Amino acid sequence: MRTALVTGSSGFIGFHLCQRLLDDGFRVVGVDNLSEYYDVALKRQRQDMLLKSQGFCVFNTSIETRGFLQELFARERPDVVVHLAAQAGVRHSLKDPRSYLESNMMGTFELLEAARAVPPAHMLLASTSSVYGANTSMPYAETERTDHQMSFYAATKKATECMAHSYAHLYDLPVTMFRFFTVYGPWGRPDMALFKFTKAILAGEPIDVYNRGRMMRDFTYVTDLVQGIRLLIDVVPARPEDGVVPPGDSLSPVAPWRVINIGNSQAVPLSDFIAAIESATGLKAQRNPMCMQPGDVPATWADASLLHDLTGYRPGTALVDGVRSFVDWYRDYYGTNDWSQAALNSGDLRRIS
Repeated sequence: MRTALVTGSSGFIGFHLCQRLLDDGFRVVGVDNLSEYYDVALKRQRQDMLLKSQGFCVFNTSIETRGFLQELFARERPDVVVHLAAQAGVRHSLKDPRSYLESNMMGTFELLEAARAVPPAHMLLASTSSVYGANTSMPYAETERTDHQMSFYAATKKATECMAHSYAHLYDLPVTMFRFFTVYGPWGRPDMALFKFTKAILAGEPIDVYNRGRMMRDFTYVTDLVQGIRLLIDVVPARPEDGVVPPGDSLSPVAPWRVINIGNSQAVPLSDFIAAIESATGLKAQRNPMCMQPGDVPATWADASLLHDLTGYRPGTALVDGVRSFVDWYRDYYGTNDWSQAALNSGDLRRIS
């Protein structure tokens, strides 16, 4: 039985990944500080569900706590590490940049130091599509330059890619970085568009539509994303002996380090995304057109061909199906009835015919 250490285990993606790893026979050690960035009760319920498995244990401690991860690595000796813990959110980084410095950079430093002392067979660290920043060449490929981040959140994630590369080079630590695109699905984060839009539409409230709707995102269903991570666990990068990297591969010429996009390989207009929510709820959204927020980008679009070449991965969830799964979960979790709740909040809502 392999041991996987997952940081951010009570988060949206971490929860789904831990479930998958437990189903695949891993022993899973979780780490999550249950931060108050969003509803702690949601995180606790995810964690309680994981704790029903005998193969799961968790430590509710911040990863940036000095020495904690080194002690944990020495005791648990993980075979695989998946690092998902981070302060997330582009917009929140405008309000509280220090939390990004402490969690994303100092937390990753503590993780890398722990791995240097007790090396796992493979480390996989989450980055973000936001590192592509001002790059307008789409779809985004891993081999393109990522020099102009548009938010401090993106800057901290790009810094973790560089930090991990240096440790991979210096200490021969196999590292895979993955760049997530817009992830959605059941148990999702309340600060993300799908959650906020669904909540507002069911309550009969308007939704804020940034850049007046002229936005496109590569929406990735969470179980598709987890499938990509699971496949990559067994694709361990190796330092090229001759320093030659195959065309199209993001493997470093000087380290066992690679960066991978995990996306749906499709840029979806925001209007189509909202339409999918309207269809799932049976209600028409009231749109509040807004200007583009600082740090945002108008479009993201993944070139996931490298992931496919390495693993055979293909996403399998259509947007309308994934959105409906989220809306069904939301109604069940919060006990809402789309029409009765909306009718109480607004007298002029119209059902979708």
